[in-house]
Amino acid sequence: MRLTRWMLLWLLVVAALIVVEVAIVAGYIRPTDLVGSFFTFVFALLVISILSMIGAVFVGIFVSHRILSAKGFTPFEQEMLRMRQEVRDLSERVEQIGTKLGLTLGNRKREP
Repeated sequence: MRLTRWMLLWLLVVAALIVVEVAIVAGYIRPTDLVGSFFTFVFALLVISILSMIGAVFVGIFVSHRILSAKGFTPFEQEMLRMRQEVRDLSERVEQIGTKLGLTLGNRKREP
């Protein structure tokens, strides 16, 4: 695999975060130093935010690919669709029986 400039930049950023973490654990950087701690926190927060956005993009690509792929529905999804149709059929039969008996069932088509 060929290392590009971007990969080297990210490796440098991650290495810097690791060095800061090791320095805190080793006692070279004291968290009580407000200015150093603040800048370290902002730097770490920025890197984590950027990496989380990149991860979210990859998850979004994966999910959209899964949804838009031509594989069709999974067996579980097919079973859920069949059950949905059965519930509709049963609801229509109950309404027909209620109509024959002269009962008012109310608005059954509204959202729960």
